[in-house]
Amino acid sequence: MIVCGETGSGKTTQLPKICLELGRGTSGLIGHTQPRRLAATSVARRLAQELNTELGVIVGYQIRFTERINPGAWVKLMTDGILLAETQADPDLRHYDTLIIDEAHERSLNIDFLLGYLKHLLARRPDLKIIITSATIDAEKFAQHFASRKAPAPVINVSGRLFPVEVRYAPLLKDEDLNEAICRASDELMRAGPGDILVFLPGEREIKEASEALRKHHFAGSTALHASRPELIPLFARLSAQDQQRVFSPSPNRRIVLATNVAETSLTVPGIRYVIDSGLARVKRYSFRNKVEQLGVEAISQAAANQRAGRCGRVAAGICIRLYDEEDFAKRPKFTDPEILRSSLANVVLRMKALRLVDIEFFPFIDPPIRRAIADGYSLLQELGALDERNQLTNLGRQLAKLPVDPKIGRMILAGAEYHALKEILIIASALSTQDPRDRPAEKQNAADEAHKKFADEKSEFSSLLKLWEWFSDRLAHKQSHRKLMQECRANFVNPLRLREWKDVHSQLVQLVHEAGLRENTAAATYEQLHTALLTGLLGNIGCKTDEDATWLGARGIRFLPHPGVMLTKKPGKWLIAAELVETTRLYGRNIANIEPAWIERVAKHLIIKAWSEPRWDPKTLQVVANERGTLYGILIYHGRRVSYVGIDAVAAREIFIREALATRDWETSLPFFAHNNRLIREIEAMEHKARRPDFLVDEDLLYQFYDSQVPAEVNNAVSFERWYREKSKTQDKLLFLSKEDILKRDITGITYDAYPKKLMLRALELKLDYHFEPGSLKDGVTLTVPVFALNQVDALACEWLVPGMLKEKVTGLLKSLPPKVRHRLQPLADTSLAFIEQAQAQAWPQTRSLIEALRDFCKEKTGLHLSLTDFKVETLAAHHFMNYRVIDEHGRMLDAGRNLAQLRALYGNQAQLIFSDHATQQASETLDIPEHFTDWTFGPLPELIEMERSGKVLVGFPAFRDEGDFVTLEVLDDEIAARAMHKSGLRRLFMLKMKDQLRALEKNLPSISNVAMQARSYGLPYPTQAELLTEIIEATFDRAFLQEPWPMDAPTFQKQCEAGKGRVTLIAQEILRLLQIIVTELGNLQKKIALLKPFPGVLQDIQGQIASLFPKRFICETPALQLSHYPRYLKAINIRIDKLKADPARDARLQADFLPLQIRYQKQRAAQKGQMDRQLDELRWLLEELRVGLFAQELKTPTPVSVKRLLKVFESLNR
Repeated sequence: MIVCGETGSGKTTQLPKICLELGRGTSGLIGHTQPRRLAATSVARRLAQELNTELGVIVGYQIRFTERINPGAWVKLMTDGILLAETQADPDLRHYDTLIIDEAHERSLNIDFLLGYLKHLLARRPDLKIIITSATIDAEKFAQHFASRKAPAPVINVSGRLFPVEVRYAPLLKDEDLNEAICRASDELMRAGPGDILVFLPGEREIKEASEALRKHHFAGSTALHASRPELIPLFARLSAQDQQRVFSPSPNRRIVLATNVAETSLTVPGIRYVIDSGLARVKRYSFRNKVEQLGVEAISQAAANQRAGRCGRVAAGICIRLYDEEDFAKRPKFTDPEILRSSLANVVLRMKALRLVDIEFFPFIDPPIRRAIADGYSLLQELGALDERNQLTNLGRQLAKLPVDPKIGRMILAGAEYHALKEILIIASALSTQDPRDRPAEKQNAADEAHKKFADEKSEFSSLLKLWEWFSDRLAHKQSHRKLMQECRANFVNPLRLREWKDVHSQLVQLVHEAGLRENTAAATYEQLHTALLTGLLGNIGCKTDEDATWLGARGIRFLPHPGVMLTKKPGKWLIAAELVETTRLYGRNIANIEPAWIERVAKHLIIKAWSEPRWDPKTLQVVANERGTLYGILIYHGRRVSYVGIDAVAAREIFIREALATRDWETSLPFFAHNNRLIREIEAMEHKARRPDFLVDEDLLYQFYDSQVPAEVNNAVSFERWYREKSKTQDKLLFLSKEDILKRDITGITYDAYPKKLMLRALELKLDYHFEPGSLKDGVTLTVPVFALNQVDALACEWLVPGMLKEKVTGLLKSLPPKVRHRLQPLADTSLAFIEQAQAQAWPQTRSLIEALRDFCKEKTGLHLSLTDFKVETLAAHHFMNYRVIDEHGRMLDAGRNLAQLRALYGNQAQLIFSDHATQQASETLDIPEHFTDWTFGPLPELIEMERSGKVLVGFPAFRDEGDFVTLEVLDDEIAARAMHKSGLRRLFMLKMKDQLRALEKNLPSISNVAMQARSYGLPYPTQAELLTEIIEATFDRAFLQEPWPMDAPTFQKQCEAGKGRVTLIAQEILRLLQIIVTELGNLQKKIALLKPFPGVLQDIQGQIASLFPKRFICETPALQLSHYPRYLKAINIRIDKLKADPARDARLQADFLPLQIRYQKQRAAQKGQMDRQLDELRWLLEELRVGLFAQELKTPTPVSVKRLLKVFESLNR
């Protein structure tokens, strides 16, 4: 039967009495359900009072934790959940002969499940009478739901109520907010007459804002101090019991009650005559996509609006003002969505499975849930381990179904027993099953937060609940009186009634787990044990802090924040777990705790999705491994974990093992075939590097096919391979041995040790050579390994010739770089290269001459054309055409490497030279019997070099004469160029000491020396005195007269040179003096023009720098004679530049801009040599001087073609 009637028509109290009058309750109880505990107890009391009987005798009640009903009672009031729980022990509900389901319009999960269950039960119990009643029920839908084969269930409409209710529509005005509208409606109702006002608002925040607005509002006919000003009272679910009681207590003042939808049904607030309906409510909806509950503000249904209107008119004629228009009301849905359509169905599915009912898809719900919601329920139960892959109950699921709690909390309880944390889990589970006992009154939030700090934990709000439990248990055990305990609880902003409820729930859970055979742990659980157990039920509520923003990434891509009221003494960690995720203005996690990702993996093995990447052979573990990545609902739990790949893909693991361990030989094993094959392949690879051809060795695919054809399919790692090989090799000799023919693709004739030696002999020094073919690599080509103490011993000229096998390609490249006119006469170049190499080997040029100089002379002879070294564009050669030097210390560790020997010597040459010189000089003096000081060549021949041994290497020293002024000494150096420079100076001094008469004649008889000296001094040349100028002219004269190649190496040759040069001394000195006269004359002309360059400071600075570089100290001696003879032309070019500057300054600036980068680059290169001599840099220095002539004074011509582009290529060749 369906009974409908307006609110206040008396359905709730009259229906049980009518059933009693009709004789129901004789074969069983009359069961009467209410959606709330408060409503069940209050209705029971009213019925008992109306029947003039004591509560419990005829009418009793049972709610959670409390039962007051005597044996023999007729009527039992209870909540929907109590009746639902009884179905487990009494599936057919034989204790009842009549059931009244009140407030059925609320359509909670419990009500909808009961309605479906009762429809299913009527087939077995046709004697059971069921009455469904509500003020705002969809009677037709309910009648069809309980229809029999003959007709729908009967519907009875109860008419009438005590007082009428007038509904007024007052939508928000333009630019008016909700609070202003409430104040406006309150004024209207205050004028309508006496009586309290009930205002419906969506939530606590809106109640606080409205209360503040009403407190500041000046009501019609009242003042701030007037006694008739209304009292403001909030009413919401989380309000403390003491504050809630204020609503039901009589008051002499007029009241405005600000309530959420808790006052919509069941509760009757006394004295209410007027209602203000905002038309909004905060509705809990479960997001199936994000798996979170959303508490959004929504417009209420017509049925809910009528329920709100029915709250007034119970004491007098009432008025309901709706803050929206009538058209809006008409567009709203008639009824509120059933909870089953907006909630998680996990609990419903679990209950149905436990009761062995039909699957939820076929269960007779009034409004069947959508498929997505059903799938979500199954998914959650599978996550908890309650259902298997076929959606059948597991043993764990059967245990969960016996616990009358949310499945998530039930799973935590079972895990608590497993992880020895049941005692703590029961405390937390009971806390999560009840309202939070911590009060935060709106007007005392700061004081409440301060009082609650004593319970706060640094990492976990669950631990905070344990601290609160311990605090209350201690106070309860040592209480002096009940009143003082209540006072202390309120002083700490803790609700004593909720604490008592928490205790009651905990007691029931303890009893349940004991009945299930579970026992609490005696030792305190660790943080890890406790939170691992909690994780089992909250896997969908984990979060990981990301770097993108301040949020935590949760399951399925959601992002949430810790609730603003979080009670942790430290900031939340990277990994969090939350008891629930609730969406209000944002998605928040409540009751959070720090966790470790390893704990997640431990409890979610059945849910973690694994992916593998980079399968590879691991020579350390001797198996194929891959990187494993584990995610849970899209959250990365771990990554980069190395795991065996065999169990993932055995076929692919075998292929990788054969390719990488066998074919590419990335394995250290003592098996004989492997050592043999490895040695053979290395030999051929070395030939490839030498010949610079990568096509001698067969590719890895052929090697793979060779091994694949012989290795069994079940072999996929080193252990199984070695086991198979040792067994197989007992019967098969030379198993898996390769031959050279198996792995060679072409003929290797010509790749001999003579063409590509392993060591290079530089005089007596033997150094290791390595070959590498990798264009673009720093190691490409041939590398000479040089101990740092032998660095100065390396003959750069000999290294230009590389090794015989690489010489032809380099020579051909040099010939290709020649100008076309010359190159044409040398065709075919390959034959010319071979002819040059044959002649070079026959005449031992690699040991005595520079490669380019020898090639230049060879080409001159072959073509008859004049060639210079700069005609060979060395910069066009590839990097591997130059020797690569690898410098190592005495322990074999590499210090540096490069192709510029002079640069390496500048960095490391000094430390070798210092050690070498002292030891070698002493040894040479003793061996050669040369006096410590000498003024004439009175001893035996001076060898070109002296051999000595160090660290197993035969080193070569270069003896040299050292100029000491009045005499000469012997010194041995390890650098041939430095020794040559020193020997030149010492040999010159020896000639001067021998030719004393000629020296005195020069000092007295040079004409015009005084005039030249005076001019040189006035023009800023580095000769402040005539004596200094004379000394340098004499030194230059002796150099040209006596130090022409070859230098004397013994006493007879020395005497012969003295005789040959004696007659030319005066003539050479006079020639040098004449050239100096021309130079100072040109310089004098130039100085006059330089004074006019002040308007051009850039040009002035450049020219002054050029002059300074042309005239350093000792420029007469240090400048090669050929270059010194060009000085007048260089100075004339500067004069011409200044003349052209006046006519076209822009041209000069443009040319200087082209030249300046080259000059700076040269200066950097020279600085990098750190004083070391470099023949190529010396040549470049004079090429730059010729470039100045070519740019600024083209009419003067240059001996060789020169341009900016060509010099850039020369620079590139120097950097190799």
